[in-house]
Amino acid sequence: MNDAWDVMPLGELCDVLDHKRKPITKRDRKAGEYPYYGATGVLDHVAGYLFDEPLVLVGEDGAKWGSGENTAFAVKGKVWVNNHAHVLRPNRDKLLDRWLIYHLNHSDLTVFVSGLTVPKLNQGSLREIPVPVPPLPEQQRIVALLDEAFAGLATAKANAERNLQNAQELFESHLEGVFLEQGEGWVETRLEEVCGFQNGFAFKSKKFTPAGCPILRISNIQNGQIDAANRIVFFNPHDYLENLERYRVTKGDLLIAMSGATTGKLGFITEDLIYYLNQRVGKFEPGQHLNPRYLYYFLSTKVDENLRISAGSAQPNLSTEQIKGLLLPLPSIELQARIVESLEYLEKETQRLTKIYERKLATLEELKKSILHRAFSGEL
Repeated sequence: MNDAWDVMPLGELCDVLDHKRKPITKRDRKAGEYPYYGATGVLDHVAGYLFDEPLVLVGEDGAKWGSGENTAFAVKGKVWVNNHAHVLRPNRDKLLDRWLIYHLNHSDLTVFVSGLTVPKLNQGSLREIPVPVPPLPEQQRIVALLDEAFAGLATAKANAERNLQNAQELFESHLEGVFLEQGEGWVETRLEEVCGFQNGFAFKSKKFTPAGCPILRISNIQNGQIDAANRIVFFNPHDYLENLERYRVTKGDLLIAMSGATTGKLGFITEDLIYYLNQRVGKFEPGQHLNPRYLYYFLSTKVDENLRISAGSAQPNLSTEQIKGLLLPLPSIELQARIVESLEYLEKETQRLTKIYERKLATLEELKKSILHRAFSGEL
């Protein structure tokens, strides 16, 4: 921070208007035209308002307070604010609203947050947050530079996010088109006619052991592969009388999660290891007329539309009958191989572009933090 700048506690620079806040339960809200604000922004629109002036809101609870988390934001006009956001009126003879917002969002405020179960930036701690106070003309100059820089960064970020979404949508559109635009010689058959299916065994959690035979569960199936580092558990085969060989899976097997938040997720085993399936994970056993990768790509188009079955249950879940009864559009085994080759190439290109755009977004975020650091170090 610039040594020539004054530093003052926030409580000496702002009127804290928290006493004017008022929460309204969702049941008691009357719909209207006025924004109803909480810790992170607009939650609803209601029939009345509590404030009618430019103000700065800062999340009290239910927010994030790390550097770059945008816990502070401006409001103006007629608004209602609940008791999860602090309400600040800066002394504008000393402090610009935008300067305060930039500073708070740049700062790591977690050191002022208390509470483990429900983290909270209470009013006493809020008032103690140190705020640099350069002369108003200097604040205005730096804020103008930040506004211009951040407008450019916002445009670049929006473009990168749009390109990322377009790349992913292009692959998904092409993938769906493969199975919709069927050519000559294709047949439609029930999955069970060309592919076996075996779901796992009901291992008892009380018999899990620190080591032994590893069990794959629904949480281990992620993004087309097996996440073996994600909470693998083990069992001793001697604890079970039943022959467990049919529940064993090895490299190359295609698995599917059959319940919970990961319902319909697919994954290939890519390691030279042996696992066993619990009862909510299924294994496909393609016959000679079905390419396993072709089956994987077909099932990938069905995850959201057909496989996330939740009716009558508290969470999504799949039955063996639903899987076996899926209608599978099937060309010759040779054409399946060519389709797989084409899709794998396009998928790799999509992944390459995705990494490029994700790196660009990360770079933009780092640049944003760097600009703010320079601003509050007096280097702009």
